[in-house]
Amino acid sequence: MVSMEAIRKAPIGRPRGFDADKALERAMVVFWEQGYDGVSLTDLTAAMGITKTSMYAAFGNKEDLFRKALVRYAEGPAAYVAKALAEPTAREVATAFLAGSVQASTQPDCPAGCLGVQGALTAGDSSRIARDILADWRNEGQAYLRDRFQRAVEDGDLPGDADPAMLARYIMTVANGIAVQASGGATREDLRQVANAALGNWPLNAT
Repeated sequence: MVSMEAIRKAPIGRPRGFDADKALERAMVVFWEQGYDGVSLTDLTAAMGITKTSMYAAFGNKEDLFRKALVRYAEGPAAYVAKALAEPTAREVATAFLAGSVQASTQPDCPAGCLGVQGALTAGDSSRIARDILADWRNEGQAYLRDRFQRAVEDGDLPGDADPAMLARYIMTVANGIAVQASGGATREDLRQVANAALGNWPLNAT
């Protein structure tokens, strides 16, 4: 499996006649809204405003385009993840992570929910690769949280008996649930209340 870091470093071709960055942004939105399996190459090229030949030349096949769209999503709507990990305390990390999930999942000018969760929820066996790509992406985010919480234990910010892996899975599970609820029509305020309730279970004596 190609790592997300390798995908980020891969150059995006820029054939003459269209803006590759804008085309990728449009592809990201289409995948976000319809999922991997629900989108045809015709849907993608129509949204991107390019021909199939130009798409292949600039981004590769559908799978390649999906990977690049996910990187764009991680660096755009999901940029809250990196910002949350930089917060000074574990509780602030968790708070910022869930707040970012709520905001990203309920943006008025974007599809509801999260590309990383919904991109392959209804994918069939023919697009198992999309499920694997998104599972790797979510697991990567969970691993970042686990490592951050492990550092918090070592620094005394979390109790010594805290389980960093469990806390990371807990926060990621709540964030994924927020995305699913948003796609079903839950309001931003409703989801903020969910996030606040989830933080009520944060380890005692933890900052």
